[in-house]
Amino acid sequence: MVQTHNPDDRDLVSVIIPLFNEGENVAPLCAALTPALDGLSRSYEVIFVDDGSTDDTLSQLTTAAKENANFKVLSFKRNVGQTPAMMAGIDHAKGAVIVPMDGDLQNDPADIGTLLSKLGEGFGVVSGWRKNRKDAFWSRIFPSRIANAVISWVSGVRLKDYGCTLKAYRRDVLEDFRLYGEMHRFVPIYAHWQGAKVAEVAVSHRARERGESKYGISRVFKVLLDLLVVKFLTQYEAKPIYIFGTVGFGFFGISFIAGIWALYLKYFENTSFVETPLPLLFTLGFITGVMCILMGLLAEVLVRVYYESQGKRQYTVRSSINIDDQP
Repeated sequence: MVQTHNPDDRDLVSVIIPLFNEGENVAPLCAALTPALDGLSRSYEVIFVDDGSTDDTLSQLTTAAKENANFKVLSFKRNVGQTPAMMAGIDHAKGAVIVPMDGDLQNDPADIGTLLSKLGEGFGVVSGWRKNRKDAFWSRIFPSRIANAVISWVSGVRLKDYGCTLKAYRRDVLEDFRLYGEMHRFVPIYAHWQGAKVAEVAVSHRARERGESKYGISRVFKVLLDLLVVKFLTQYEAKPIYIFGTVGFGFFGISFIAGIWALYLKYFENTSFVETPLPLLFTLGFITGVMCILMGLLAEVLVRVYYESQGKRQYTVRSSINIDDQP
């Protein structure tokens, strides 16, 4: 869970940078971060998360942290992926504003000020848009555009670039939210569904000069699968019977149509039941529909056990007036 921050941290900006085998980029990254963050006229911390690197990333980060007390380092025993690394950074961040970014120098630290300015206009999330992206078109840009279009259509949150790591979040939009898989890119969706205002601003993007990219086209499919999980957890978490029931009634519909069709063929076309697969489709559709309904009921019981055992509520309070006692 995100740390509870002190009132003194309300102007603190926490920059989170996951790194995996980026030893060549650490020194130039730190050199770019320092003037960009010093120019914000507000306190900051940079949390570097070494995701089990096998090169000299950790030693480079150790040196940087000794030279700048605002630089902090978390190091994993093994590589677990960008999203868990980012979640670790969020867990240890103290700032009222959290800014994740990549550590390969393709994001420009100078854009952090632009994100914060937009955030100050009342938004809960400001997402970066790599308008002039410096990547290979067919292997990176084209699949990304398809994924962005699908995500926008499914979620209803219209962003041009979900894959841009450089974003700015108000701390409260991350409360009680855990990141898994490739879900760090879906935080704007979660925030929007929780009532936060989401904005997108153009940011710089630079070609990678050192090291190797950790991204591949296979990530697109992982992202789309994670999108289904996010859609389910955010919109059907409290009422799973809706999704299971909808699927179940869909199978009932298929079963009903197959049964009526089979009866029509038998009595009007002289087609025996054994000559058509429709009776089998009727049976399978009916059984599957019943199983979906029962799974939905079981999920409803589990949801109630989860909320009551954890003391969780299905609502979040934005603010209160003249209310002193907390329930």
